Amino acid sequence: MTAQALDAEALGILLDRLGREATRFRFEVAPNPCVGAAILARGEVIGIGYHETYGGPHAEIQAMEAARQSGIPECDWDTIAITLEPCSTTGKTPPCVEAILRTGIRNVVVSQLDPNPDHEGRGLRLLEAAGLQVRVMDGIARLKDVSPHFLRWMANERVRRPRPWMIAKWAQTMTGQMRPPADVGQGRWISSQESLEEVMLLRSKVEAIVAGVGTVLSDNPRYTVRPPGHADTPPARVILDAWLRTPLHSKLFDAPAEGEQAGPLYILCLPGSNAVRYRALEQAGATVVEIRGEDRKHLRLLDVQSWLAEMGFKRVLLETGPTLLRNYLDSGFVDQ
Repeated sequence: MTAQALDAEALGILLDRLGREATRFRFEVAPNPCVGAAILARGEVIGIGYHETYGGPHAEIQAMEAARQSGIPECDWDTIAITLEPCSTTGKTPPCVEAILRTGIRNVVVSQLDPNPDHEGRGLRLLEAAGLQVRVMDGIARLKDVSPHFLRWMANERVRRPRPWMIAKWAQTMTGQMRPPADVGQGRWISSQESLEEVMLLRSKVEAIVAGVGTVLSDNPRYTVRPPGHADTPPARVILDAWLRTPLHSKLFDAPAEGEQAGPLYILCLPGSNAVRYRALEQAGATVVEIRGEDRKHLRLLDVQSWLAEMGFKRVLLETGPTLLRNYLDSGFVDQ
């Protein structure tokens, strides 16, 4: 049976369901699109999967793993239905096109092409060249419904001047305070233990953490990943420090404890900052980077964002105090 001969109504219902279910993981995968996939054998769905975590397995791979659990051999798989064209290049994971070609799948049905100009149609052309039947069912599980964040990501100026997907995290009291009152004794945090653990999981799912030197001076944070979080590659720690005020005794320079993961440390400063401090911070283990200033006191956030993108940091956590947080929000750089 060819892709064109498959029951269009049933496929449409399946793709619509996959699209709706995939949206559950929007904030876990952003800026990547939400994608769902299903494996069929003789018209029956035997495995469903979704892209659930940024940097994690794609929906096609998840669906294949679920199909293997069904006990039906791969040589009997005949169709894969996907809400978006499968990837054909290696990123954080291998190309899904290659994984499809290693199975018995002969029909590929997708809701639409990947709008990224670097990929649009390429995956389907490779599948067709290998002899597979390909069908595009436009109008079902549309990206504007399933992954509006991805369309905005592709459509706005980031295509011309890339910027990372910024996740802002902060804690505040019911009265809007970001620090505990002075009369609470030794209590340092206004966050609960559960939310602190959630932060560790969040840190493990980004490629960089951005903070201001004010937070470094007041809180002396490490910005490491600790259990229950675990990262294959711990996120880089990026400190915005216009005049190189980061103390050499800061915990940022401490060796990670057992079970703790520390990414590389970058300190971003204005051109012409103190040369002695520059050398001392680099000798302590930081990489110091000069960034153009908005004025003689502040770094230009647009250039910070461009630098992050140039470094390959696509998903970034903003974990800082109220001043830098407000500047990021006012600049329109916060996505989540």
